[in-house]
Amino acid sequence: MEPITFFIYAFTSIFIIVNPISGILTFISVTEGMTEAEKMDTARRSVIIACILAIVFAFAGEVILMLFSITVDSLRVAGGILLFLIAIDMLHGRVSRESVTPEEIKDASRREDVSVFPLATPLLTGPGAITTIIVIIRTGKTWELKVITLLAILLTFILSYFILRFADKINKILGITVSLVITRIMGLLLGAIAVDFIATGILNIYKSYFIN
Repeated sequence: MEPITFFIYAFTSIFIIVNPISGILTFISVTEGMTEAEKMDTARRSVIIACILAIVFAFAGEVILMLFSITVDSLRVAGGILLFLIAIDMLHGRVSRESVTPEEIKDASRREDVSVFPLATPLLTGPGAITTIIVIIRTGKTWELKVITLLAILLTFILSYFILRFADKINKILGITVSLVITRIMGLLLGAIAVDFIATGILNIYKSYFIN
């Protein structure tokens, strides 16, 4: 796969599953009552922590798979199913329970610092994002493609910072209806990525058992 094509694939997949646009309302909710400076600081810290978690799992993914004797194709199938369930939630305009639950939002209202939980994780870097990142970085066979994956992760969280930083303004401009339309479109794309994960994983598992 060409580096540019792989970057587009990696960035699109990671950005859609991180989905900071659908996190706007959650961010506004858990930062209610904060000053603009506090919101800016919370957005910065949550994105930095989420990005660090994503990069750690990108590097640690190989060790995790080896530790539990999991093949990347098994992870593709399991991750694809998880992503498909998230995509269904997005297509129905719901906040995925994989990202953040109402109970977690309620609990966050009693916390002094919401940047780690629930914003950094599970809102931005949840199980779906971690699975996607591990699969994609394993898909890149060369160091060049692995570096490209890391660049895609960094770009995703840079954009996420600006989206959360200006969450109030973006929410006023887009409104609920447009935000839901965008979420549904991203859900459709995520569903397609999920199907690709599942199909590729099943095909490779079949080849490893019945062809090799």
